[in-house]
Amino acid sequence: MHKLAVAVTEGVPIFELAIPCEVFGYERPGLADWWYDFRLCAPAGTRTAAGFAAQAEHGLDALAEADTVVIPACANVLDDQPTDLVEAVRAAHGNGARIVSLCTGAFVLAAAGLLDGRPATTHWMHADQLARRFPKVRVDASVLYIDDGDILTSAGTAAGLDLCLHVVRADHGAAVASALAKRLVMPAHRPGGQAQYIAAATPVQAPDELGPLLDWARRSLHEPLTVTALARRANVTPRTLIRRFHATTGTTPMAWLRGIRIDHARELLETTSLPVDQIAQRSGLGSPANLRHHFTRVVGVPPTTYRRAFSAKAR
Repeated sequence: MHKLAVAVTEGVPIFELAIPCEVFGYERPGLADWWYDFRLCAPAGTRTAAGFAAQAEHGLDALAEADTVVIPACANVLDDQPTDLVEAVRAAHGNGARIVSLCTGAFVLAAAGLLDGRPATTHWMHADQLARRFPKVRVDASVLYIDDGDILTSAGTAAGLDLCLHVVRADHGAAVASALAKRLVMPAHRPGGQAQYIAAATPVQAPDELGPLLDWARRSLHEPLTVTALARRANVTPRTLIRRFHATTGTTPMAWLRGIRIDHARELLETTSLPVDQIAQRSGLGSPANLRHHFTRVVGVPPTTYRRAFSAKAR
């Protein structure tokens, strides 16, 4: 079993603690052939921000035995992080664990020296503070989450859900992550590069105003969709569509569409025996060469390698 440990410290915010408990802490029969050996790790007498007592079976020293360690948001970014937590996280990483921080949990990773020279993100309100206190960290406040291999960091609050689903996607494949997202009643995939916060001088379009268009685009991936075609469907000019898209998502229509196409290709590779050329057509990426180029750039491995790794899991 893959041991996944969540660190609980005094005053930890409830929402960020609940996210990994919800995603990793429940058995998921029928969803995957294995799930996570989930454990909460806390010093005796720990209480959360809302005053709940954390009755954990394990202390922080158990983090060193985990395959994945999740650090929720810290109680106060202005305080020095607990020494026992910092040392436990450093030991876990030294033993080869994958370390995941949610929101301001990045301050714990930075205090442990794990983010030195690495890209990392946190809640946009605290990004400047993280950069000032830990100048060796390459702070990026413009994204939802960053996967840097063995170190993963997320932006604030709901972005923690996106990162945890990304972890499930990496471990179990896109089909399992999509099925879990449906159970959680949330979008199946928000790319990590999507903006976490968009400042605007004028009110932006609400996300649900683009909802029908995005749903139609997902159903029409096999079509040669362009900005002009999307704008025509939304009954607006291409310039207006681009502006609305950026105000809502922080990205362009074509960048969003490319991410959705890649995600659809992942599911087809996992759940069907279709040849690569048909997957390229159905996902709207055109030719096998184009599919290989974009898929490898985003996922990190070619489509055939991905299929070998995840098709058996999906079955």
